[in-house]
Amino acid sequence: MNWNLQREESLDGEQLARMLEENPARAAQAILIAARENIVDAQALLGQILLDGNGIEQDQVLALQWFAIAAQRGHSMARNMLGRCHEHGWGCEPDAAKAAGHYLIAAEHGLDWGLYNLGNLLSTGRGIQQDPRRALNCYRQAANMGHAKSMNLLGRYLEEGYCCQTDLPAAYEWYRRSAEAGDFRGQFSYAAVLADQGHIEQAVAWLKTALAGGNLNFLRVARKSLLLSEHLPIKALALSFHQRAAELGNEGDQAELDSLISAL
Repeated sequence: MNWNLQREESLDGEQLARMLEENPARAAQAILIAARENIVDAQALLGQILLDGNGIEQDQVLALQWFAIAAQRGHSMARNMLGRCHEHGWGCEPDAAKAAGHYLIAAEHGLDWGLYNLGNLLSTGRGIQQDPRRALNCYRQAANMGHAKSMNLLGRYLEEGYCCQTDLPAAYEWYRRSAEAGDFRGQFSYAAVLADQGHIEQAVAWLKTALAGGNLNFLRVARKSLLLSEHLPIKALALSFHQRAAELGNEGDQAELDSLISAL
């Protein structure tokens, strides 16, 4: 592997991803050099590894600064990440209005993540006037670009007929596409459809995939839903979801697990 990132044409995303996986510390040094040489992709990536502490000491304030540098040069993902920083208070005070402004710019540049994040704020009215129809449009645009999380949300709108005509076949198709694209919530949604259709074995397989990739908030909601299932193979998976939540969570999650085990 060539670790010398002196030339912009060597900075394709796949190569950088491989470098970070193989040797994060050496990759971080190479990215830092390239960022200082004014290579915009490296500047955006430097912000990300500083935010994550991947191969370099975590520094959210410095991450914010590098995202700002790359965003000012027209880097759409860096602009989106500025929005994330302002939304969540990474390296700054939380400011949903500033986040919405950055997401809007990223969305106008056609970035799927910008559309998705803008849609989330529009749907809840955080930092921007609530507009669920506009949120749906953002999700639809991002879904059509292949954004897995937006596919699942578009499916939900279509299933519930929220701000649109109910269209169950389209909703189920978007859930399937979201699941296959790797979104754990899409996998859970698609599993629910399969279970309702009597395809229990397939539903269980997708639930296990969602379990492996799901975050703590998802696991906490999903574990309760699974306990209500009328299908025993699915209901049995609730224990695995409780166990995983206990691994990732706090004493309350462990108490939930202990309570379930006691009831078995």
